Amino acid sequence: MSYHVDVVQACMANPHFRQELHTTPRAQLVLMCLQPGEDIGNEVHHLDQLLFFVAGTGRFEVDDQCGDVGPGHAVHVPAGTYHNFVNTGTEPMKLYTVYAPPEHAPGTVHRTKAEAQAAEAAELGALTSPRPARSSD
Repeated sequence: MSYHVDVVQACMANPHFRQELHTTPRAQLVLMCLQPGEDIGNEVHHLDQLLFFVAGTGRFEVDDQCGDVGPGHAVHVPAGTYHNFVNTGTEPMKLYTVYAPPEHAPGTVHRTKAEAQAAEAAELGALTSPRPARSSD
């Protein structure tokens, strides 16, 4: 199914830390907004990620590479690569990212980084909870 959006306009209107916009079986479009001083968090995915910066200024760390990002910049984070992005400016940093394959459930909205971390911790806990003991009837 085709999808069309003015992604820059959608990004500028997005106040949330993370908001999923569109998901297919192979890729996902997600909007992000980092508040001044906020970071995404040092993380690694087992998928490719492309980040496109629309507003604000920041700094990226991708493995051993570091640099500045701002409107018009793009960063590719290959699968298995530790990365972090930090808003170093005084205004919200707006960006959109493409995950391939998808990383988040369709409809995901995390209003804040704390909300995103809580959801990820709950998901991880569900994945790593011990299997209930079987009854020996």
